[in-house]
Amino acid sequence: DISSVPRPEWTPLAQEGCVNVEGKVLLIQDNLTIALLRFEPGGMIPERSADYPTDVVCLEGGGFTGVGNEEGELSPGYKALWPADELHRLWTEDESMVALMIEHYTPGG
Repeated sequence: DISSVPRPEWTPLAQEGCVNVEGKVLLIQDNLTIALLRFEPGGMIPERSADYPTDVVCLEGGGFTGVGNEEGELSPGYKALWPADELHRLWTEDESMVALMIEHYTPGG
């Protein structure tokens, strides 16, 4: 089965507070959404929560993530898990970053 992807072009993230971040949605299927995020230096997805867990995998460059009161650095090959219902954020400082975001929706949620 061959079909088009939901949003194949880089598009600025429209969520309030997002700065210097573009995304491409690659797959929306069943209980899973997969997207690429491209951060310019100084890019930010502000603190928020979701009712599903999310994996963020750094593919290129580097940045930072926070979950609750913890913060950590992301570099290529490293991932962070954002648990459901926990405040989380993602940002870059002096370098750019490309990350893979995998959202795991709960059936019926």
